[in-house]
Amino acid sequence: MAPNIPKFSDLPLDKKGPHHNAWGLYGKDDELGTLNRLSDSIVKAAADEITTGVRINIDWPLDAQGDLPFFGRQQFHKEVYQKAPRIVNDDVWTFNTQSSSQWDGLRHFAYQKEAKFYNGLTLDDIHGTNGVEKTDLLGIGAVAAQGGICGRGILLDYHEWRIKQGRAHDAFDTASISVEDLKAVAASQGTEIKFGDILIIRSGYMHAYNQLSRAQIEALRQKTPLRFTGIEQSEDMIQFLWENFSAAAGDHPSLEAWPTQKEYALHEILLAGWGMPIGELFDLEKLGAHCKEVGKWSFFLVSQPTYVPGGVASPPNAVAIF
Repeated sequence: MAPNIPKFSDLPLDKKGPHHNAWGLYGKDDELGTLNRLSDSIVKAAADEITTGVRINIDWPLDAQGDLPFFGRQQFHKEVYQKAPRIVNDDVWTFNTQSSSQWDGLRHFAYQKEAKFYNGLTLDDIHGTNGVEKTDLLGIGAVAAQGGICGRGILLDYHEWRIKQGRAHDAFDTASISVEDLKAVAASQGTEIKFGDILIIRSGYMHAYNQLSRAQIEALRQKTPLRFTGIEQSEDMIQFLWENFSAAAGDHPSLEAWPTQKEYALHEILLAGWGMPIGELFDLEKLGAHCKEVGKWSFFLVSQPTYVPGGVASPPNAVAIF
């Protein structure tokens, strides 16, 4: 059993709150959720993963989706201008924090039926509406302020594994990756899962996306709802995530199978229930190739979200170090 956390069977901790919540575990004003698992000792131990000094960026370019981002999000704009008469340039960037690689922060997705974010925060608290004082609580800036998301990362290369299994795969259809699958991937790689790990799953989305034409992307964007293969919504998956990880990320737009196959979404439980950041659209192609080459799928992960008090999400600025 993982140290210093309640048993999965103890959830929900706040019996008056939504299902599976861990509200109050780190105090009513906590802003870090499962990132509290990344103690100094766990981060220090993770530094043992660094043996060669090889560094691999896992951010997708901010403009990677051009003018065709999914979910109707705004595209990235960059304006470079000269500060005449000097030979000096400045630039201005405008973008939706969810239109490329991102960490979903704790203000992103609430329990939908209860309309509550982590530890019971409400839309009124975030927007300062209905006579409630506006707060920056649970902003992505809180993660940046405490030094970001640093620790032992593990890549579970489902895409590589399922090819060896001869499994068909459509990144743009709703299908579920099970806990059994993920454990089989770890076993095939010889990857030990340790408490506090930052889970990163290569589903094969980027590999598929990179082969699409503009016309194909335009057609996919018109689907209602959008459909993606991701991790399953199940008690087994929820328990697997709760007992092992400090954060979870993947290479596609929703991490979980989309749309959800249950009456709840994992986004509700991870973000609003536990305060577990969700990473999406990470570019894992170079990372997967390097892991395969060296036979090692664990590394030291450094990710420093942008320091924006009250922000909803952020580019991860993430590097895997071997």
